[in-house]
Amino acid sequence: MNSSEEEQMYSIALTMVPGIGHIGAKHLIDGMGNAVDVFRLRKEIPERIPEVSQRVIEALDCPQAVIRAEQEYEFIRKNRIACLSFHDEAYPSRLRECEDAPVVLFFKGNADLNSLHILNMVGTRNATDYGTQICASFLRDLKALCPDVLVVSGLAYGIDIHAHREALANELPTVGVLAHGLDRIYPHVHRKTAVDMLEKGGLLTEFLSGTNPDRHNFISRNRIVAGMCDATIVIESAEKGGSLITAELAEGYHRDCFAFPGRMSDEYSKGCNRLIRDNKASLLLSAEDFVQAMGWNMQTTLSEKVSVQRSLFIELSEEEQKIVAILEKLGNLQINSLVVEADIPVNKMTALLFELEMKGVIRVLAGGMYQLLN
Repeated sequence: MNSSEEEQMYSIALTMVPGIGHIGAKHLIDGMGNAVDVFRLRKEIPERIPEVSQRVIEALDCPQAVIRAEQEYEFIRKNRIACLSFHDEAYPSRLRECEDAPVVLFFKGNADLNSLHILNMVGTRNATDYGTQICASFLRDLKALCPDVLVVSGLAYGIDIHAHREALANELPTVGVLAHGLDRIYPHVHRKTAVDMLEKGGLLTEFLSGTNPDRHNFISRNRIVAGMCDATIVIESAEKGGSLITAELAEGYHRDCFAFPGRMSDEYSKGCNRLIRDNKASLLLSAEDFVQAMGWNMQTTLSEKVSVQRSLFIELSEEEQKIVAILEKLGNLQINSLVVEADIPVNKMTALLFELEMKGVIRVLAGGMYQLLN
């Protein structure tokens, strides 16, 4: 077993240690550098991460977790499932910046989880004709406006499955985030769509094989849906529902959130209307509105790009130069896209962008787009 495989296995084991949780596991990996050292050098944890309690250190002496991780690793190896540890290059960079991001993910498919443009479409399980028509027309138009977008949802009944199917119909990659392990598909009636998605997208989960699709797992799954995307779009929702939780999570992760309005009397538009009323989601009427709001239509061709002539006395750090080079190459970008392209944490990226703005190198446009100045 090489070092990468070892890291994957110990990342799985860390999720099995009782009493640690998502935030605790991420904190341990951040402090020790990797999951292998969390276990092997656990006696050094008090010195390197003083705030970690003795109870946690004792809990890490857990051979059962390692045994279960070995079994799971054998399962994913046999089934050709990708195991993405926290610092793996293929791990969703946007999600990595979330405080409660899972330390390991399991993925089967061919989608790029760090695509330049990623959105999720969520909504009620009791989709109406209005909701299904929005899914169809929105993704048809989005394909023409932004053909490289990755569409994420949860493979559930209603809006979720319609979003996946319409994405496939328009030849857009689509990823389903599951509330159970990759040894099953729930609901079973969506199996054919799930199989089709393996060829154009994929299936993603944080849960080990043998995990049942219990109610609390769906709530946990929603944070991955929100965290790995640039934007959340709520198509239809009653006054209460899982899609509103996803919208709330997106807001907490500083992601853009949109909702399609509906008639006041329609039960499955009440949630969307309330999100819009409370300024928790921007009103959305079309794919064109969305692309403009996100700034995804502002790409320029190489011939249109103007080389930025900066004064000789402006000194830029290595990371600042990296950001400038990305903006020169790709044109105007939002912070989430810059985080992915530069592989710089979002909190550090925010500070770097502020410095560049103060130096007169960039400016902020509507929709949170960053543009190089001549």
